[in-house]
Amino acid sequence: MLALHNKDRSLSVEKPLVMGILNITPDSFYSNSRYQQLEQVMARAEQMLEQGATILDIGGQSTRPGSDRLDVENEWSRIEAPLKAIIKRFSSAYISVDTYHAEVARRALGEGAFMINDISAGEMDVTMVETIATWGAPYVLMHMRGTPNTMHQQTDYLQVTEEVLSYLSIRRDYCVKAGITNLVIDPGFGFAKTLEQNFQLLSQLEKFSILPYPLLLGLSRKSFIYKTLGILPEQALNGSTFLHAIGLQKGARILRVHDVKEAVEAVRLFEKLS
Repeated sequence: MLALHNKDRSLSVEKPLVMGILNITPDSFYSNSRYQQLEQVMARAEQMLEQGATILDIGGQSTRPGSDRLDVENEWSRIEAPLKAIIKRFSSAYISVDTYHAEVARRALGEGAFMINDISAGEMDVTMVETIATWGAPYVLMHMRGTPNTMHQQTDYLQVTEEVLSYLSIRRDYCVKAGITNLVIDPGFGFAKTLEQNFQLLSQLEKFSILPYPLLLGLSRKSFIYKTLGILPEQALNGSTFLHAIGLQKGARILRVHDVKEAVEAVRLFEKLS
């Protein structure tokens, strides 16, 4: 059975799951996903779980191009109270923390978080992989070149899909050697890829099945959707849902989304079709 597990719990990913995005930030690219007051965060978490989210992904800093980088203490100060409150109130939910700081990951796992979602695949903090291995937690391994502030300058691929797959294979080997047994693979839509490269990556997504791990699709309301359609992020739900369906057909097992209800409906229809 395809499953993720830590020292206490297990989560089957035989069927596609939905991961709801909880941004505890003032500057995420999609304005309707920003939550700073604890009451807002708790209300949104409850709504997402009621709508069918299996995982909640909590992040304390935006990773859009040009966003400010936070150190450990500032990032933790944003997510500590919401993380603790959500884990206490929604004890059956699976909580992911979106961070590239190993110390934030360690504290979050210590509070009961289930998994860590790292945009840098362990390269922005060289102690991250060791931390994850020590805790035995699931780990989302994402492709990105450079940093969020420089990634838009590093899109010179010859074959984007093959190069992303090669990078993730190398990082997979590194993680496995360090003792990590629960990996999730994320091709990194929107991170160091042009508009055209994002579409190419999605069109060839089935190639990632060579890696025997669940595939996460993180394209909700991203710029390659709304720029193609000539609209704003706030108007990109329909486009996101359409591409989620394509991703499911090509093997995605976790949809990381702003709009849980619509993603859950897409999964239900996909399962019926399958």
